[in-house]
Amino acid sequence: MSEEAEKREEDFKHIVRILDTDVDGKRSVAYSLCGIPGIGRRVAKTIVISTGIDQRAKMGELSDSEIERLKSAISSVEKRLPLWMLNRRKDLISGEDKHVMGSDLMLKLRDDINLLRKIRSYRGIRHERGLKVRGQRTKSTGRRGMVVGVMRKKVLAAKAKTGKRER
Repeated sequence: MSEEAEKREEDFKHIVRILDTDVDGKRSVAYSLCGIPGIGRRVAKTIVISTGIDQRAKMGELSDSEIERLKSAISSVEKRLPLWMLNRRKDLISGEDKHVMGSDLMLKLRDDINLLRKIRSYRGIRHERGLKVRGQRTKSTGRRGMVVGVMRKKVLAAKAKTGKRER
């Protein structure tokens, strides 16, 4: 191997840390950003294009200054994205248009579900009971655990072994 190839191999970062998330360095920049919760393919591509970084380059090959440019672009993503691309428009508490990413996304989701439970809305009650929330059918799908009929057979089989009879 030539010295230049060895130097490139030494500088390669297999894991890059962005927004408290480990991003895969072997994938292209646009697709590796998709590993961050709240960033999909379209948002990632928009961020990469706005920073001027080649979207087909591997994430691990980027220099530290380019990674810092990406981090600053991600922190100011609300200014870079059009309004319709934001994932939290007209926030309930603040009324602002935001784009929530990373661990904040999970916290916001949990807070929203807890609010639905607290105000006893239909969706909140469905979440509490572990049932389908968005109007799907439940007669034949979404079954978890053991079916009632199977339990009854097991109970009858156990009673038959002990010799007890039901009346």
